[in-house]
Amino acid sequence: MRKGANASVGVVGFILVGVLVVLSLSPSLPFLPPSQAASPQPIAFSHKIHAGQFQINCQYCHSDARRSEYAGIPSVSRCIGCHKITAADRPEIKKLADFFARQESIPWVRVYKVPEFTYFPHKPHVRAGVACQRCHGPVETMDVVTAKTGPSLLNDVLNLAGLPATPPPLTMGWCIECHREMNQKQQKNAPLDCFTCHH
Repeated sequence: MRKGANASVGVVGFILVGVLVVLSLSPSLPFLPPSQAASPQPIAFSHKIHAGQFQINCQYCHSDARRSEYAGIPSVSRCIGCHKITAADRPEIKKLADFFARQESIPWVRVYKVPEFTYFPHKPHVRAGVACQRCHGPVETMDVVTAKTGPSLLNDVLNLAGLPATPPPLTMGWCIECHREMNQKQQKNAPLDCFTCHH
């Protein structure tokens, strides 16, 4: 009977490993993090050109980040301030000029969004000197910014099994790891209590 029990445990373990392999190789399943496919934007904006090639500081365009919950997006007038002259003959800049002429905001499609039950203010992170790239990745190398975030069943199963698993970006575990690291290595006072983000 002991051999039968060991064989059963072995079969169950083999099936569990098989399921985990299938899950890890199937990014299209609905309970895994979203893919990095970008939503089409109304204007093809390249962070690689603006933040990379021309080294425009993130906060020049996302000026609300240092003073509010949201990073914000630049006004059309901020963009047209440079593009009245710079690359004004290009098709995407002509689209920008049309929005400006109609006095309409550009209907950008949001890329990053935390769940409704989570409070995330940019202001304390910017004031603590956290680089934008820490959360958003190397945007200065991206033509199109995409976000691969959210819960992952595979990650949750690994955690439940007591196996080390790196949390997906911009999830609670990922943020807590960052706060702990900042507190240890840089003697910051990043909060670790639940009510900081969930109130």
